Amino acid sequence: MQKPQDHAYPTHWEADVVLRDGGTARIRPITPDDAERLVSFYEQVSDESKYYRFFAPYPRLSDRDVHRFTHHDYVDRVGLAATVGGEFIATVRYDRINDQGLPAKDPEDDQAEVAFLVQDAHQGRGVASALLEHIAAVARERGIRRFAAEVLPANSKMIKVFTDAGYTQKRTFEDGVVRLEFDLEPTEQSMAVMRGREQRAEARSVQRLLTPRSVAVIGTGRAAGGVGRTALRSLLDSGFTGRVHAVNHAFPDGMRRLDPEGVPAVRALREISEPVDLAVVAVPADRVPDVVRDCGEHGVQGVLILSSGYAEAGADGRERQRALLGQARSYGMRLIGPNAFGLINTAPGVRLNASLAPRMPGAGHIGLFTQSGAIGIALLSGLHARGPGDGGIAGISAFVSAGNRADVSGNDLLQYWYEDPDTDVVILYLESIGNPRKFARLARRTAAVKPVVVAKGARHNGTAPPGHAVPTVRVPDSTVAALMRQAGVIRVDTVTELIDAGLLLGSQPLPAGSRIAILGNSESLALLAYDACLTERLRPQRPHVLSSAATPDDFRAALDEALAGDGCDAVVVTAIPWVGEGSAVSPEGGEGAALAAALRTAAEAHPEKPVTVVHLAMDELAETLAAPAPEQTQESRHDAPAQEARPEDAAPAPAPSAPATPPPPRHPSHPARPLTPPGPPPALTAPQARAHEVTAPSPRRAAPLRIPAYPAAERAVRALAEAVRYAAWRREAADPGRVPEYDDIQEAAAGADIERLLDRLTRDVPTGRSVPVPPEDAEALLARYGIHTRPVLPAPDPDTAVRAAARLGYPVALKTTAPHLRHRADLGGVRLDLAGERELRRTYAELTDFLGSPEELRPVVQSMVPRGVDTVIRAAIDPAAGAVLSFGLAGAPSQLLGDIAHRLIPATDREVAEQIRSIRAAPLLFGWRGSQPVDTAALAELLLRVSRLVDDHPEVVGVDLEPVVVAAHGLSVLGASVRLARPPATTDLGPRRLPVY
Repeated sequence: MQKPQDHAYPTHWEADVVLRDGGTARIRPITPDDAERLVSFYEQVSDESKYYRFFAPYPRLSDRDVHRFTHHDYVDRVGLAATVGGEFIATVRYDRINDQGLPAKDPEDDQAEVAFLVQDAHQGRGVASALLEHIAAVARERGIRRFAAEVLPANSKMIKVFTDAGYTQKRTFEDGVVRLEFDLEPTEQSMAVMRGREQRAEARSVQRLLTPRSVAVIGTGRAAGGVGRTALRSLLDSGFTGRVHAVNHAFPDGMRRLDPEGVPAVRALREISEPVDLAVVAVPADRVPDVVRDCGEHGVQGVLILSSGYAEAGADGRERQRALLGQARSYGMRLIGPNAFGLINTAPGVRLNASLAPRMPGAGHIGLFTQSGAIGIALLSGLHARGPGDGGIAGISAFVSAGNRADVSGNDLLQYWYEDPDTDVVILYLESIGNPRKFARLARRTAAVKPVVVAKGARHNGTAPPGHAVPTVRVPDSTVAALMRQAGVIRVDTVTELIDAGLLLGSQPLPAGSRIAILGNSESLALLAYDACLTERLRPQRPHVLSSAATPDDFRAALDEALAGDGCDAVVVTAIPWVGEGSAVSPEGGEGAALAAALRTAAEAHPEKPVTVVHLAMDELAETLAAPAPEQTQESRHDAPAQEARPEDAAPAPAPSAPATPPPPRHPSHPARPLTPPGPPPALTAPQARAHEVTAPSPRRAAPLRIPAYPAAERAVRALAEAVRYAAWRREAADPGRVPEYDDIQEAAAGADIERLLDRLTRDVPTGRSVPVPPEDAEALLARYGIHTRPVLPAPDPDTAVRAAARLGYPVALKTTAPHLRHRADLGGVRLDLAGERELRRTYAELTDFLGSPEELRPVVQSMVPRGVDTVIRAAIDPAAGAVLSFGLAGAPSQLLGDIAHRLIPATDREVAEQIRSIRAAPLLFGWRGSQPVDTAALAELLLRVSRLVDDHPEVVGVDLEPVVVAAHGLSVLGASVRLARPPATTDLGPRRLPVY
């Protein structure tokens, strides 16, 4: 039965979505105030589309139709509209029906008839598919489990919308009409379809921002200097291949050109007669709404807001920022900023520098995203110093610094760079993560094909930086770091480490293992590298020390020998200026260049192993190694055409699907060092293509051989260690394990129990707040998943304690359950191995005399279990980070030292096995110092059962098992608690939507 509040306007159904072409639309419930919009929308629909909708000529809507289509109870009758600029571009509605197809009278009827209408000008943009996702989620929320739709056979587009959605379907043909029925329960295929559409749409929206045909700089000053004029100069100096317009309402009447730049100048955007793809806005914050309105009315695809004065300025600024975001999205535009530093695309067919960067970076294959403009400057400057010019080791493919990132965020760039063939490694500097659950999902998928290196600022103060309005994440930063590692993200701490790791990962193949060879002409420097390897838990070989007079040929021979050996997976070369008589190269005659050529020659002969260089006082060596080899092309886009294809020019051919498992752990853009084109990607079978809808990255030629060089051994080894760990993750990700099925799990019964408990426990509880489950109910719920706890009987007095012990059987334990003494054996609140009544009574008296009255202590009696290792298992749902499974040893290791391992739910058998071994105290489980190993197989099964419970039932927001005593054979759960809450209406598991903070 539906509740009265279900008839109120459901604001949580409102959502902004990215469409197939990269534009945005707003989806919201239809209200009675939409009557005029509906009539106007219907007048713009072609007669053919009206015929497909109503199966007959239907030129106009009657007053009765308008009333019926705008008045809904939001339970049995629901209508949603997709809007752009406040006007309808598509509608969808459902009406609950019974088994005979008539309007439902019984609230238990769980079927509805659904129908769409899309304005002809917006057909082909994926509007209907997005509406289907949202109306299906609404229907599930209202207790509808199945949709039925009747479609004319000629309406092939709408039939395709239904059949491509991935739901379980039944299709019949009767009386000239195709009847489709499909269950709304999400399936693996429907989720894959939805994620694939999300990826392609969001990637396309970023591509439109990075590849504009024309750019208008709004707020270009008349005099030199200023933000707007600086942005204009950056565009022109970069060699932008499109058209540039200067816009300023203060330009004199009749002014048509801005000199000395020679750029067309106008007072208002509407004076530009051609389309504008990107608007760079540099006006005071109070003028931005008028500018955004003009952009929307002119059809601009995206806006870059350089202006400040938004969320970073306080509460009024936050409201201004929310209004700005809503305004931009209402016109279907994506927004970078506000308070942004800019964006850069080094592709030769674009050459876009719409930023405040003083110089255009060199073209290369590093994708760079920052939230901070200052860090963006530091990263661009640091990369330029390590490899200036196109084709160098430090060249970038694209750069975005999003400022307050009200709209476009790191998640959007991950969607784009996943399939971008010109990006080999992704570098992100994040100060906040607005949607950690989605970030982990996207990062894991991207990391399976190319490295993702992340540094996170604002880790310890518990607040987001000014301007970043994000959900509160209750899990500590250590947990976020662990979840990043599980997703394959390379987490570093500093900007320098970002650059160091990015350069190595972007230029070298991934190592096959952790065996490191070290060679060089300085014993001291080699020993520093050796010690650094041990610190990073690598396996270094004894350094091969050459003489101080070693020549480039000596280095080449030593490196060739090391790379050819079977005993190493990577090589660290250390070098200092050499001395000696008769040297072939004088210090003034290119010593570094000669050594660089020798190292390249040896490395090219062994393209499967990475090489890194540590140098002291040999800047020429580093510069030469960072540049492409002289005989190789200097172009950053190999064999690229003069003009790259624009998004709107691309044919809408379906992209190939991602493989079911990640590729082998070798850098996708560097399968081998010789510059030969890689072979075609392996063909996918039809089931693979259907099951995985995400676009697979396109292969391209291997980059010219470049070798990263570092001025300190510790930096080189740390970067190499990150590559070793990432390669190991890639190998493991190829076989992530499985989520086991257990025959004794009673999922449906547990769901019924949870619903009854929520009805009983949350009557007077605010929406979204969790409630504790009474102990007996918690034990019964856990038992549905094969998790059995040891019985605990209350002992409010000695006589009751004796009767409880007699019922359980001696020996028993007497424990306090007061919060301040719970699980505190060190304070005397737990007494074990009580063998008889006399001992139990004596212990009861000692306990109450020493610690307090029975009313304060709340004693309980529990039977003894076999000796073992005390552990703790927890599962919790963070509103932003998602469901997390945690494990550690009970007591000091987890509480004092924070020795806890975390995994995302659902966890696989392989992930749980690794989780158990990953804590520092794990040796205690495996026979440390001659102790008996415990049953880690039973422990892993318990972790998997807890993971299944939380994954199957989003209402379970907390599970705490403590202690879990793991013995040599089996385990015992001595304490358990469960918390429940109504699940949020929308999560990352629901229909795709853009975040709103």
